Amino acid sequence: MSSKESKPQEAQEKHDAESTIKRNPHGDFGKVQASRPDWEESSQWHFTKTKNPKWNYGEGASDKSGQSKSHVSIDPYAEGRQPVLNYKLLISGIIPRPIGFLSTKSKDGTSTNLAPFSYTQVFNHDPPIFGVGFSGGFDNAKDTLKNLVDSGECVINIISEDYVEAANSCAIDLPYGQSEWSVSGLTPEDSKVVAASRVKEAVFSVEGKLLNTQEFESRATPGKKTGVLAVIEGVHFWVREDAINEDRSLIAPEILRPIARLGGITYARVTEGFEIPRPVLKQEKEQGKISDELIKPKVDGQ
Repeated sequence: MSSKESKPQEAQEKHDAESTIKRNPHGDFGKVQASRPDWEESSQWHFTKTKNPKWNYGEGASDKSGQSKSHVSIDPYAEGRQPVLNYKLLISGIIPRPIGFLSTKSKDGTSTNLAPFSYTQVFNHDPPIFGVGFSGGFDNAKDTLKNLVDSGECVINIISEDYVEAANSCAIDLPYGQSEWSVSGLTPEDSKVVAASRVKEAVFSVEGKLLNTQEFESRATPGKKTGVLAVIEGVHFWVREDAINEDRSLIAPEILRPIARLGGITYARVTEGFEIPRPVLKQEKEQGKISDELIKPKVDGQ
């Protein structure tokens, strides 16, 4: 089958996959959307106290109401359990997740791509290391993965409230070679180290170089490739000038205003936070907050 002949098939496969996953739980999302309150523009970042500022060592959960509830045991490989159920379970339970908005360019420079990925996380700072997960194997690589592997470069942009609709539009299943930049209306800006453009509207962007990849095989269907992990080194940072502090070490959350990925088609704003210092044993003992009895070695948590 020629490359041209394979494109309609690939588009149909993407459509079928989306139909199988059924992320949208609503029959008519437009109707549901219209019934909801308008976007709260007045909702701004602010600090609150922690749930229980008077918490003491050894007290456990501040809210113990959930302790009376039982848990359901789930075997991800149970006979008859479809992998899509694990996908939906994991993306609804491992939340909130950052969204890596990856911009890439083909090795020959003729094609660009821009797409959001919620299997994204930072794993180290020296060197800066990021991981991005792609659904499907190399034999059915998404446009971004193809460009990333061929060119060895990308830009990871962090999605903010200001352009969430534009970013979401980039998830559309365009054929390879057609650019999401035009569909979204977002602005490509030159990077410093890599060939791919960064998103000008992004408060924070990371230019990256591909270090390695690992492909995963299905447990349910042996031989089927179901995902690829790309490990990326951050080689240059961009932060909007009004969001960074003087020594260029801290990004203001009230300016970044990131959008977090939840389960299904649900996302979240980050509008409030609290501060809680990391404890230092010596200091806590000196202040009488923790006793030797509480921290003595125990067996099996008893």
